[in-house]
Amino acid sequence: MRVETATEPGDPERPNEDFVAVALPASGQGGVLVLLDGVTPHPEGTGCVHGVPWFVARLGGALLELSGSQRDMTLRDCLGEAIARTARQHAEGCELSHPHTPQATVVAVRWNRDVVEHLVLSDSVLLIEDTTGVVQAVVDDRLDRLPEPVPALRAAVRALPRGSAERAGARARYVRAVEALRNAEGGFFTAAADPSVRARAVCGSTPRARVRAVAALTDGASRLVEVFHDHDWSGAFALLRKEGPRSLITRVRAAESADPRGEAFPRGKRHDDATAILAEL
Repeated sequence: MRVETATEPGDPERPNEDFVAVALPASGQGGVLVLLDGVTPHPEGTGCVHGVPWFVARLGGALLELSGSQRDMTLRDCLGEAIARTARQHAEGCELSHPHTPQATVVAVRWNRDVVEHLVLSDSVLLIEDTTGVVQAVVDDRLDRLPEPVPALRAAVRALPRGSAERAGARARYVRAVEALRNAEGGFFTAAADPSVRARAVCGSTPRARVRAVAALTDGASRLVEVFHDHDWSGAFALLRKEGPRSLITRVRAAESADPRGEAFPRGKRHDDATAILAEL
């Protein structure tokens, strides 16, 4: 088995808010991987004294431990219990009902000799390569399907001159519209303090005999495909296998640096935390 990971902060002056970990039992008959992308703290605060890196480390660690040790629990149930456990750890002194309480996207994969299970919540991406070389992208695309006025507001922002007061005002309205749909019906969902979000995750399973490898990318790494269109998912997987996750992130950084103002390839941040993992089973 080959497992390779790489991660890089979007800003070297800020903590990396991504999390990635793998557990491989001594028996060699299975394993678990977990990838989280912490949501950057809101300017108005989160109601939490600990911070997003603290949150993703505890949520990711709990999910890894539960998924690996509690094989009778589904990945959905493991996520719900991991969220509840993490919430208990900072219920004292933190306002967990705050709409911007620390939260994260989630990818989890668990395998044994019979089956490969997966879970995806929000906009990190899971790639599954079958034994014929076909790559399937497992995505939670709710962020791409937000209702009006979000698409119209996004288009309005991009149409206005950069640096203008009009663009700044339009962007503020766009951000408010998106935030109103966070963890709300008709919107999109992240892992925060409510265990019931487990029901919103995209889950499934594949016979182990049909899976050659899996990979997971936070949205800072999946930009190579989703923003810069430098590869399709199959091409990105081939790059991961041939050159490794570090090379993929290096290519993302090169594309970002070639378009620093986001004029050719609009995006929310010039650089974002980027994490990738490849597991050849």
